Order: sequence, then structure tokens, then C-alpha cells
Amino acid sequence: MPEPEPSLFADFAAHPEEHFRLCFFGSILQLMEGVAAAAGSFECAVEKFPFLAGYNNQLAERLSGLSLGEAVERWCAELEFWERGVSVHLPLRVLSQAAGLSHRELLWMLTLGLIEEDGRFGLMFETLQGTAGQRRPTLGFMLQCLPPPSKEEHPAELVRRATRIGVLTVLNAEAPRPEWIYRFPNFAWDALRAGKCDVDPQRMRYRPPQDFVSLNELVLPCSIKAQAEALPSWLGEAGARTVVVRGPRHNGRRTLLGAVARALGRGVLEITQPEASQSSIWTEAGLLALLLDAMPVAELTAPPGQPVHIPDLQPASVCLGVAMRAEGGLAGARASDAVILDLALPGPPEREQLWQRDGQGSAGPHLRAIANGFRLASGNISRAARFARTKAGLAGGSGIELADVLEATHALDRQGLDLLAQRLPGSGDLSRLCAGARTLAELEHLIRRCRHREALPEALDGAPAGRPGCGVRALLTGPSGTGKTLAARLLAGTLQKDLYRLDLSSVVNKYIGETEKNLHRLFECAEELDVILLLDEGDALLTKRTDVNTANDRYANLETNFLLQRMESFQGILLITTNTRERIDTAFERRMDVVVEFGVPSAEERWELWRRHLPATAAVEDPRLAEVAAECELTGGQIHNAVVYATLLALDNGGVVTSEYVDAAVRREYRKRGGVCPLRS
Repeated sequence: MPEPEPSLFADFAAHPEEHFRLCFFGSILQLMEGVAAAAGSFECAVEKFPFLAGYNNQLAERLSGLSLGEAVERWCAELEFWERGVSVHLPLRVLSQAAGLSHRELLWMLTLGLIEEDGRFGLMFETLQGTAGQRRPTLGFMLQCLPPPSKEEHPAELVRRATRIGVLTVLNAEAPRPEWIYRFPNFAWDALRAGKCDVDPQRMRYRPPQDFVSLNELVLPCSIKAQAEALPSWLGEAGARTVVVRGPRHNGRRTLLGAVARALGRGVLEITQPEASQSSIWTEAGLLALLLDAMPVAELTAPPGQPVHIPDLQPASVCLGVAMRAEGGLAGARASDAVILDLALPGPPEREQLWQRDGQGSAGPHLRAIANGFRLASGNISRAARFARTKAGLAGGSGIELADVLEATHALDRQGLDLLAQRLPGSGDLSRLCAGARTLAELEHLIRRCRHREALPEALDGAPAGRPGCGVRALLTGPSGTGKTLAARLLAGTLQKDLYRLDLSSVVNKYIGETEKNLHRLFECAEELDVILLLDEGDALLTKRTDVNTANDRYANLETNFLLQRMESFQGILLITTNTRERIDTAFERRMDVVVEFGVPSAEERWELWRRHLPATAAVEDPRLAEVAAECELTGGQIHNAVVYATLLALDNGGVVTSEYVDAAVRREYRKRGGVCPLRS
């Protein structure tokens, strides 16, 4: 057939709505050919269905002198010619390409949706099919009334392909096949008609390319940035269909995927409820992504120890972006050809850029200290910087201070952490702790290890054992009341970090696997927010593994093994206290970077503890206090309890703590533990 003249559709703009009009009228033209054949002539068809005359008049302006069969052929040829000159995204064109449809086949399939635009077609289908209330064409009617769109392929196969990608749905699948009724989902029809549609925000959200930054604007280490900039090529020329970005939450994983979509010239279809991997939401997401020229992006998770399942998104040509945790494998049809990018927490140089950018330069002289002191995810830095900048401005300050940043971190998303742990106040420094020289030396070493936890791996690069991680694990062991928890609070104050104590009642669960999930969530939140995690009385979780004699033994050992692995991969600061070191599994001790032993205080240390705990107004004779410190072997916690009791007695009698009240308090402490007080009357 000769090349058609380019004038037939020259007045149609290069826009999805204009393309839909061309296809819509072409579908009507093809339908009129079939209806005319069924009625005996076109005149009989118009007599029976007068509204067809209006469509015929509009079509005759462009196709005068042609029979219906010739008009259909000419229309398809002109449509193909018009499309070749259009570079914008046309939903109907990409649909036909994805489903393998010719123009004639596409127009035939659109007949199923004519009623969505003009209700009069419903009355026509009802009349022709002879079934009251049947306003949509059945598959049997389509096969009998309309000329076959292809001689090589049965029309039912075209419908099957369209159904597979979700553009058509069967309303009565329980009926015999010839009676099947098809319809276009509302969102699909709207997207085909206008190139846009209303998306249910509870399920998905569409964002155009301009909502995202470009790849070269991302703040990333050089090695990761080079990989990120290569992702569009891998998804295009290399034939990869899925890109997986692994890393902590709130660390720019979806921002990176959005930048990749923008580099491909596509928007992003954010899937907000991706949990059910076999759900119909994935069929809807694949079709919408195709029609809206978008890349679907979802955050997928799996229980600890299980792989993340990537659904088989259709059509196969749709590229999928997945954000997931740093650990875990992949499963599913798309896992084999997925491109994986590991996005770790930003290092000090990247954090400095982020604070400079999001703080709008207000960090000033504190920029380096802030970047080095707060190991936060990139998204958390952005939120904290905005909050700290606002707070500093309201206070009339000239710039962001360290205290502003610490307060800003409290405003971050901590719901998951607060459910599983309790925040403890941390202030002061180790000068407030009365302990032996060896204990203080180990605590100073622990502080040094925490401050240099990011520089240490680089300093040890190339060592035979490999680079250590950024995590710090410390065991604080000793009798009850010797200052282990106090030391943890003072350590948090020294490092200017928040301290969270594990709440065993919230973490331990009787159901299999739930304890591991809770622990994993707790460690994950602590890493993202850069808080110090305290496992007080840690021997409850770190007990020795036993021989497997019952199912309970087996699952208890599984919990211990999981905790061992998670502690080893933990990149934050973890403090564990215990009164009974011998109950802890030796494998845990081997993984400790620092072990700090707290002993019962000496007489000199007890003297100092009494002096620090007693109120400034106390009237206790020094000789008597020295005797109490020398004779009564109390721990720091017991001394604190005694001072509280003595103060309460004093409040009933003038408010001044005297030797008499101290003696009474000490004797009470001995009675509590079932001992005999060595003090003389």
C-alpha cells in the first residue's frame, strides 16, 4: 500500500488525548463495519441505531469516497504514520507494544470500552446480543459481529494477553467462555484517555520526574556515585529490569531510585502497601507504570533470615525499583537479573556536605564537629538540620549549636525505638563516677573507641583480619550496685548521644520468630538514629546455648544464634551490663570490643561515694562518716539508697541529715540483705 498523505491527521496535536481520539474513532469505524455486515447494510444499521449517523458524518469529512473496509485500512495506515512523528509518551501506543497488538487489533480491543465514553453503545450491544441488561459486549459477540483483527491469531488470544497485564478484567469468569464480559478498569481507561489518572493514595502515589533531584545532585561517596550514575544504562541498554538499593531506612534509598527514574525520563509510582507480594496491587502497579511512563518503587521487607520476594511485575518491560534493608537475599522471578546497589550510611565527608546544604550554612564553626559526632542517615540529617536551623533562629542564635542538633534528633521518627526501649537521661562525664583506676582506664578506652569508630577501619585497612566495622560492643560486668548503669549514662553524656535501655517485656515474645523480629527492629532503629543501646541485665538474652533436648531448647538456641549474628553486624554503640558474667555464652564475650569490670568499692571509694551522695546541708561528723565508709562494705547503689532513706528521715525532723539518720539508714541496708551491721552503737 502506498505511503499515505500526511494531511489526514495533521490537525491533531502530539498529545495522549488526541491519540486516544484517533483510536476511539478508529474503533467506532471498525465497529460500524461489523454492525453494517450484521444488519445487511450500513443504512439498515443507521436506521436501527440512529446515533451512528453522527459519528459517520464526522468520519466522512476525512474518508469520503471510501467503503467501510477501505476506510478502516486507511485509518490504521494514517494512524501509524501520525505516531511515527510523535515523540511524547502515548499510553495507547506503549500498551499495544507491550501486548503485541497491531493497530487493527488495538482498535478491536477498544470496542470493549466504547460504553465508557458513550452510553448509547450499551443500548446497541444489548439489542444486538438479544439479552436484556447486557450492555457490554461478550466475547462471543465480539467474535461473531466484528471482523477478525488478525488472520494469523485467534482474537481470544489478544484478549488473554490484555488480561494478563491487567488492562482488561473478566467480570463473570464463572460463566462459559463465549459469555465472558470484559471491561477496562477505571484507572486504566482514564490513563489511556488522558495520560493521567487519579491514584488511590492508600495504595500508590504518582510523582513526576521534576519532583526528584538529578543523579549528579546526590551526596554520595565517589564509588557509590559512579555506580548510581551507571544505573540508567544498566536498566536500558544492558536489559536489566530491576534495581535494588539496599541500606538503612531514611538513608535516601527511594531518593536515589527517584533520581534514576528521572534520568530515564520517567516519573515514580510509589507503592505504599507492598506487603502482599501476590496481591492485585502489583498487577495494577505494573499497568499504571506502563501507561503513566513511570517506574514503580516499593520498600520490601522480610522476616530476619528470609529473602525478600520480588514480584513478577507485568508487563516485563516495566523497570522496578526496590528499597530493602542492608542484609538479606532476594527471591522471585526478577531476582536473577536485578542490579544491586549497597547504600551505606554517609561517612563524615558526606555528612558535612549534607549539614552544609540542609542547614543552609548555619552550622558555621560547628560543622565539622556536628558531622563527626552524629552518624545519622541522610534523610535524618535533612530533617534534623531543618529543625535545628529553625530552633536556633527562634532562639536568636547566629547558627546551629551542638545542643540544637541533639534536641533536633529527638524530633526524628523514634516511634519504633520507643516501643521497644526506654530513653534514659544521660549527662555529665566520668568525673562523677567513683571507680577503681583500672575501671576508669577501660572506660576512657571505650570512649576513645566510640569517638574513633569511623576512623579506625580506615587506619586498619589492609590488616590480615580485614577492616573492622563501625560498631562498638562493650560488656560492663560486676556486682549489682557498682555503677554499671550510671557509667552507661555518663558515657552517653560524654559522647553527647541519647541512651536507650532495652525493654525486655516489649522484645521477648512467646511466639516463634517474634523475638528475633523485635530485636532486629531495635538494632535497626538504633543504627539509623545513632543512639547508644543498653542491654541492662544482658545475661537474660545472652545465656549459654544448651544441648537440644526439647523444642524449647532448639528455639532458645536459635534466638541466641540470631543475637550473635546481629550483634556482629551492628554498626552502632552497644553496651551490655551483667551481674553474672559466667552465665553469658563465651561466643558473646569474644565479640566484645571492650570489657569493663566493676568491683566492690574500696574504703576510700566508699568515702568519696558518701561525700558525693550526701546533701550539701548534711551535718554528719567526719569521724563517723569515715567509720561508716571503713566498716560498712556497701556498693554505690546501696549507699545511694541509704542516703535517700536518711534524707527522708531528716525531712520529718527539720530537714538536716545527721549521723543518727545515716546510722539508721546503713542498718536498714544490712537488714534488707539479711546481714549484720558492723557499726557500733
